[in-house]
Amino acid sequence: MTEPLEDLVEALCSLPTIGRKSAWRLALHLMERPEQEAVAIAESIIAARRKLRHCSRCFNFSENELCPVCLSQSRDHSLVCVVEKPADVFAIEKSGRYRGTYHVLGGVLSPLNGITADKLRIVELRNRIGPEQIREIILGLGGSADAEATSLYLARLFRNDKVRVTRLARGLPAGMELEFVDQITLSQALCERTDMHYGNE
Repeated sequence: MTEPLEDLVEALCSLPTIGRKSAWRLALHLMERPEQEAVAIAESIIAARRKLRHCSRCFNFSENELCPVCLSQSRDHSLVCVVEKPADVFAIEKSGRYRGTYHVLGGVLSPLNGITADKLRIVELRNRIGPEQIREIILGLGGSADAEATSLYLARLFRNDKVRVTRLARGLPAGMELEFVDQITLSQALCERTDMHYGNE
C-alpha cells in the first residue's frame, strides 16, 4: 500500500464512527472519483474551519459573533434548550417543533474523564438568565449516565433562580445521544417535557 493512501485512511479513521474498513472504502472512493470532486471536499472543509466560530451567546457554530437563532426576532428568547454539543442543536432544529434558543454546554459532567463543572459553559448559562429574562431552561442532554448526572446538577444549581427547569420526556432511548434520536421521538420528547425534580437535598 502506498504511503499517501495509508495517510488518507489514517486521517479518515480519526473521524467519529469511521472504522478502518469504512475509512478504506471512503479513501478508495475518493481516489476513483474525478480529482475536482476531492478538491472540492477538501476546500469545503478548509473554508468551514476558517469561517466558522462559536456564537458568543449560545456557543453553537456561527459565521458571525451571534448565530442566526440568537439573532432571530421570531424565536422565543425566554426559552433556552441546553444541549451537549452543536450536533444536538441541528437534531432539534430538524424536528421543526422548537422555537426557543439554545445553550451548548460543550460536554457533560464526567469526573472520571476529568470533565468537571468548571470545564463546561455553566457560568455562561447562568449569566444569561437575568439579562435575557429567561423563564424556562430545557435540559436536552440525552440519556447517558453522565448526561443524567449533569441534568440533575443543573436542576439543583438553578433551583433558587426564578426560572423553570424542565427535561425532555422519557421517551428517549436510554443511553442514546441526542443527535441519533429519530425526529418523531425527539419532537414528542420536546412537546411532553417535564419539570425536573431535585431528589433529596
